[in-house]
Amino acid sequence: MIQASHPVAFLPSEDLDRSERFFRETLEIPLASRSPYALAFQVEGALLRVTKVEGLRPQPFTVFGWQVLDIRSEIERLRDGGIVMLRYEGLVQDDAGIWTTDNGDMVAWFHDPDSNVLSLTQLVAA
Repeated sequence: MIQASHPVAFLPSEDLDRSERFFRETLEIPLASRSPYALAFQVEGALLRVTKVEGLRPQPFTVFGWQVLDIRSEIERLRDGGIVMLRYEGLVQDDAGIWTTDNGDMVAWFHDPDSNVLSLTQLVAA
Protein backbone atom coordinates (compact mmCIF):
# COMPACT_ATOMS: atom_id res chain seq x y z
CA MET A 1 0.00 0.00 0.00
CA ILE A 2 1.25 3.43 -0.89
CA GLN A 3 0.55 4.99 2.53
CA ALA A 4 2.97 2.47 4.08
CA SER A 5 5.71 3.36 1.61
CA HIS A 6 8.52 5.84 2.11
CA PRO A 7 8.26 9.16 0.26
CA VAL A 8 10.74 10.29 -2.37
CA ALA A 9 11.29 14.02 -2.86
CA PHE A 10 12.90 15.53 -5.97
CA LEU A 11 15.13 18.55 -6.53
CA PRO A 12 16.55 19.62 -9.89
CA SER A 13 20.23 20.36 -10.43
CA GLU A 14 22.31 21.43 -13.41
CA ASP A 15 25.52 20.22 -11.78
CA LEU A 16 25.44 16.95 -9.82
CA ASP A 17 29.04 17.25 -8.63
CA ARG A 18 28.32 20.65 -7.09
CA SER A 19 25.07 19.37 -5.56
CA GLU A 20 26.80 16.32 -4.13
CA ARG A 21 29.37 18.52 -2.38
CA PHE A 22 26.64 20.77 -0.99
CA PHE A 23 24.34 18.04 0.32
CA ARG A 24 27.11 15.72 1.57
CA GLU A 25 29.61 18.22 2.94
CA THR A 26 27.65 21.34 3.83
CA LEU A 27 24.36 19.77 4.90
CA GLU A 28 25.99 16.46 5.98
CA ILE A 29 23.33 14.24 4.38
CA PRO A 30 24.43 10.68 3.55
CA LEU A 31 24.59 9.79 -0.14
CA ALA A 32 22.64 6.59 -0.80
CA SER A 33 23.46 6.26 -4.51
CA ARG A 34 24.75 8.11 -7.56
CA SER A 35 24.19 7.70 -11.27
CA PRO A 36 24.88 10.00 -14.24
CA TYR A 37 21.24 11.11 -13.92
CA ALA A 38 20.66 11.60 -10.20
CA LEU A 39 21.95 11.60 -6.66
CA ALA A 40 19.95 9.90 -3.92
CA PHE A 41 20.31 11.07 -0.34
CA GLN A 42 18.89 9.29 2.70
CA VAL A 43 16.82 11.80 4.70
CA GLU A 44 15.19 10.36 7.86
CA GLY A 45 12.63 7.92 6.44
CA ALA A 46 12.61 9.41 2.95
CA LEU A 47 14.78 9.62 -0.11
CA LEU A 48 15.83 12.92 -1.65
CA ARG A 49 16.63 12.55 -5.35
CA VAL A 50 18.62 15.38 -6.88
CA THR A 51 18.09 14.92 -10.59
CA LYS A 52 20.19 16.23 -13.48
CA VAL A 53 18.36 18.77 -15.60
CA GLU A 54 19.22 21.18 -18.38
CA GLY A 55 18.06 24.79 -18.31
CA LEU A 56 16.80 24.98 -14.74
CA ARG A 57 14.45 27.85 -13.84
CA PRO A 58 14.36 27.91 -10.02
CA GLN A 59 11.03 28.75 -8.41
CA PRO A 60 10.68 31.61 -5.91
CA PHE A 61 8.95 29.41 -3.32
CA THR A 62 10.09 26.62 -1.01
CA VAL A 63 10.57 23.32 -2.82
CA PHE A 64 11.99 21.24 0.05
CA GLY A 65 12.50 21.65 3.76
CA TRP A 66 13.28 20.05 7.09
CA GLN A 67 11.50 20.12 10.41
CA VAL A 68 14.18 20.75 13.04
CA LEU A 69 14.23 20.75 16.83
CA ASP A 70 16.48 23.81 17.26
CA ILE A 71 16.30 26.18 14.30
CA ARG A 72 18.82 28.64 15.75
CA SER A 73 21.57 26.06 16.13
CA GLU A 74 20.87 24.70 12.63
CA ILE A 75 21.10 28.20 11.16
CA GLU A 76 24.38 28.78 12.98
CA ARG A 77 25.77 25.51 11.58
CA LEU A 78 24.63 26.44 8.06
CA ARG A 79 26.17 29.89 8.33
CA ASP A 80 29.44 28.30 9.46
CA GLY A 81 29.27 26.37 6.17
CA GLY A 82 28.87 29.58 4.18
CA ILE A 83 25.11 29.52 3.69
CA VAL A 84 23.27 32.84 3.72
CA MET A 85 19.70 32.85 4.99
CA LEU A 86 17.15 34.44 2.67
CA ARG A 87 15.09 37.50 3.53
CA TYR A 88 11.65 38.19 2.11
CA GLU A 89 10.04 41.57 1.69
CA GLY A 90 6.83 41.78 3.69
CA LEU A 91 7.88 39.18 6.29
CA VAL A 92 9.22 40.27 9.65
CA GLN A 93 12.37 38.19 10.15
CA ASP A 94 14.77 38.45 13.08
CA ASP A 95 18.54 38.92 12.83
CA ALA A 96 19.00 35.18 12.13
CA GLY A 97 16.51 35.33 9.24
CA ILE A 98 13.74 33.56 11.16
CA TRP A 99 10.10 34.40 10.53
CA THR A 100 7.80 33.52 13.43
CA THR A 101 4.20 32.66 12.55
CA ASP A 102 1.18 33.79 14.55
CA ASN A 103 1.14 30.47 16.45
CA GLY A 104 4.89 30.58 17.21
CA ASP A 105 6.28 28.23 14.54
CA MET A 106 9.61 29.45 13.19
CA VAL A 107 10.74 29.24 9.56
CA ALA A 108 13.95 30.23 7.75
CA TRP A 109 14.99 29.82 4.13
CA PHE A 110 18.18 29.36 2.10
CA HIS A 111 19.25 28.42 -1.43
CA ASP A 112 20.95 25.28 -2.62
CA PRO A 113 23.66 25.70 -5.31
CA ASP A 114 20.99 25.70 -8.04
CA SER A 115 18.97 28.45 -6.30
CA ASN A 116 16.22 26.06 -5.22
CA VAL A 117 14.59 27.48 -2.07
CA LEU A 118 15.04 25.17 0.94
CA SER A 119 13.66 25.76 4.42
CA LEU A 120 13.99 24.91 8.09
CA THR A 121 10.90 24.81 10.31
CA GLN A 122 10.69 24.54 14.08
CA LEU A 123 7.16 23.84 15.27
CA VAL A 124 5.87 24.94 18.65
CA ALA A 125 5.08 22.12 21.04
CA ALA A 126 1.52 20.91 20.46
